[in-house]
Amino acid sequence: MVDCHSLKRKPENLMTQTEPLLLFNTLKREKQVFIPQDPDRVTLYACGPTVYNYAHIGNARPAVIFDLLFRLLSSRYPRVIYARNITDVDDKINAAAAEQNVPIEVISKRYSDAYHTDMAALGVGLPTIEPRATQHIGQMIDMIKRLVNSGHAYEADGHVFFSVESFSDYGSLSGRDFSDMLAGARVEVSESKRHPGDFVLWKPSEDPLPGWDSPWGWGRPGWHLECSVMSEQHLGETIDIHGGGQDLVFPHHENEIAQSVCAHGGKTFARYWMHNGFVTVNKRKMSKSLGNTLVVHELLKQTRGEVLRYLLLSAHYRQPLDWSEETLARVQRTVDRVYGVLRDANEKYGELKAADSPSEEFMSALLDDLNTPDALAAINSEAKQLANADNAETARAIGGKLLAANALIGLFQEDPREWLAGDTEGLDDALIEQLIEERNTARSDKNFARADEIRDQLQSMGIGLEDVAGGTRWHRSND
Repeated sequence: MVDCHSLKRKPENLMTQTEPLLLFNTLKREKQVFIPQDPDRVTLYACGPTVYNYAHIGNARPAVIFDLLFRLLSSRYPRVIYARNITDVDDKINAAAAEQNVPIEVISKRYSDAYHTDMAALGVGLPTIEPRATQHIGQMIDMIKRLVNSGHAYEADGHVFFSVESFSDYGSLSGRDFSDMLAGARVEVSESKRHPGDFVLWKPSEDPLPGWDSPWGWGRPGWHLECSVMSEQHLGETIDIHGGGQDLVFPHHENEIAQSVCAHGGKTFARYWMHNGFVTVNKRKMSKSLGNTLVVHELLKQTRGEVLRYLLLSAHYRQPLDWSEETLARVQRTVDRVYGVLRDANEKYGELKAADSPSEEFMSALLDDLNTPDALAAINSEAKQLANADNAETARAIGGKLLAANALIGLFQEDPREWLAGDTEGLDDALIEQLIEERNTARSDKNFARADEIRDQLQSMGIGLEDVAGGTRWHRSND
């Protein structure tokens, strides 16, 4: 996998930057200037995968988003500790193991390995720490004891429940009142609960389900508890940033806040909360029933990882991202075009070298709550400037800024010649003619931007065009 530590720039150079980092804090419902509690130790926690199956493109979105945030933070602060957990004890894992008639450990290892491989293909680097739930059972039992002893949790019929009525700020993250939360949430109904909204901290286990000995009998932890404990163990009682998908705001993150604040004597759990939007497919929510779940493992058989990463960054992280074949094709053309510009510049002016920092336009976009659409627009603008450069000095200056931006955002990291190698052979004559016809139609409609885009796309793949009387001639560069 990619090691994000190798992407860090010298903090003494970058800490001189005065432009603040703005982040939208879900808890405060507004953008805020990010001010870490300790600039020498910035802490970030993001909820990772529950490893019972291959990750779908919706699971990949937060992995890419918080990988980018980690890269950005690491470029501005000397030490950033990023924890992204693996949930390897869960009822979904138990069900998958039973269905496949294999031990639970086989399922969790198979799909955690697949997750690492697939995310690496998307340019997602390793977090600083990747804690696993099963490695923290003793610490989980300890936190439950603290909650029981302080009156925030209670035992009932082998279960331990958190008492939501004991925490007056319950609902502060989601902004729901108590009745709305109960009506809209899938809560486990149990006669043992004092209140329907109380959630499980510990539950009993029987063979073949995994279990551990505890003061409340043989059992296993509740899902919400796991992240609170792993965050506490590796980052501290109060962390800077907690991230995850929008679907985790309630009940998962709401419950994390409740149990963490109560276990830590009222201390703030996370100072900034960040949540990414959903991925839809042709404007419809992904679901098994609709048969439109896009599995990254399968997508990578047809599409390169950098193209998927670009697509996942093409919409602002807080907004929905709609997937379609048309969007994917457009992104593929864009990525090929930029690689074509880089290849041509390298061949004309010598190998380009990255500058110490990206352009102000690019950085301003990222520092404004990870505005990746504007950041990508800056990259494409610089690629166009590079293509139009008429001397080596200008090309190297523009190219240096472009390469620095690419390194930070995690795109265009392949050798341009290798990326484009074989594309010419992979294009059959019919497809080339189709693209030329589309270009001619665009020119007739005075849509010159689209016409230029198609020309650049063909050029990046080694197809030269010559407009002559009566039509357009084309040739392959190796002809």
